[in-house]
Amino acid sequence: MVPIPRLLPRNGKAPITPPMPDYNARVLGYLMFAIMIVAGILEGHFDDSLIWLIPVAMLWPHLLYFVLRYFNQHKNYRMRQAILYTDGLWCAGTLTLIHFSLTPTLFLLIMLNFSLIIVGGMSSWLYGNIAFLGGFTITSIVIGLEFAPPTPPVLSIVSGLCCAIYVCVTAYYTHQQAQALVLAKSQIQLQREQSITLSHKLAKYLSPQVWQSIFTGERDVRLETQRKKLAVFFSDIKGFTDLSEEMEPESLTELLNTYFNEMSQIVLKYGGTIDKFVGDSIMVFFGDPTSRGSKEDTLACVAMAIEMRKHMKVLRQKWKSQGIRTPLEIRMGISTGFCTVGNFGAENRMDYTIIGKEVNLAARLEKLSEPGEILVSLETFSLIKDSILCRDKGEIEVKGFSKPVPIYSVVDFRRDISGANQSFIELEAEGFAMYMDSNKVGPESRETILRALEKATDRLRNS
Repeated sequence: MVPIPRLLPRNGKAPITPPMPDYNARVLGYLMFAIMIVAGILEGHFDDSLIWLIPVAMLWPHLLYFVLRYFNQHKNYRMRQAILYTDGLWCAGTLTLIHFSLTPTLFLLIMLNFSLIIVGGMSSWLYGNIAFLGGFTITSIVIGLEFAPPTPPVLSIVSGLCCAIYVCVTAYYTHQQAQALVLAKSQIQLQREQSITLSHKLAKYLSPQVWQSIFTGERDVRLETQRKKLAVFFSDIKGFTDLSEEMEPESLTELLNTYFNEMSQIVLKYGGTIDKFVGDSIMVFFGDPTSRGSKEDTLACVAMAIEMRKHMKVLRQKWKSQGIRTPLEIRMGISTGFCTVGNFGAENRMDYTIIGKEVNLAARLEKLSEPGEILVSLETFSLIKDSILCRDKGEIEVKGFSKPVPIYSVVDFRRDISGANQSFIELEAEGFAMYMDSNKVGPESRETILRALEKATDRLRNS
């Protein structure tokens, strides 16, 4: 006499929706009730005047369906709950009319409470029984409270069969729905895992900061740009063109990927946004999508460049041990200023990048720098000069700038140049190369390094 929840097929691919989610269940419930009334009248246990209950029980669920459809309320949860409670009132009234004949009463109450729990849990069960008690009170006052004689065996059997049919059919479809929900849950979990795997794969084509801002909803994927003050970095490898003529393409590709991988780790360490790789060049910017302020962004950019330059010595020795004799040096240029940053392109193909004269200046500085040199603009120098020592390199003419642009060459962090705080030791000679950052040497590797240095010292002295 109350609805079965929405049904799903065994394969879980598409829901099978009856004309109204509770329609079939209500029709079945009232049909079972009508059969009980027919059996009771035929057995002479119910008064013949109750025959009107049969057409009413058969028409009532259809009437509800068409009324709700007409007012477009068939998907209104509150309205469906209200109709569910009218079933409790209906049940109370009919039980009063049959004078609470024991067996039909018990089976009708089982059907009612079973449906209330199946549909809405304990909340529906509570309010449904409150509605039932309210209906029982009202109809008992109006009609009067009488109790029927013992139920005939045939009516008891029919009532039991009707209740069993209703409960079994309802339970069957509920079981079907539960299976479909379990399958749907597993499919959702599988799709979620596939989406996570796919998103991590796609993340490799985007800078981590950009990927995170998109997948967390902080940034919309649409054509939009904004003006921001950024620190822009360009680098390339001096000697790479000559090397490409000497090496096989496969070996060259492996070398280049190793270089990009090592440098990318340094970029991410300092919070830079990798814009693109072009040939042997790297373009990075600081200040978007996250920023710590112009000074901190610029200082992080220059610190990244210094570490790249030092790490290049490690890579050079590694490549030398692999038989690569061409000396590879990194050249870098950095400029700080306002750029246009955002999504450029078309609606179906976008590129998250930056444009502006500061980008051109950084690229120009990279081209002018000597191997192993970091050239910075005046704006960059003014933001880092308290922490990093730079040498004045004069002025250069740059397209797009009306006046000559002062440039500076980065030496190193002031704290690392000399004195007790010096942490870097670098030395390269024929057959020897050393790069050490004492601040990064852990206790576990200190003894190993000392033994290696002592062994090298003894061998040099005895050679």
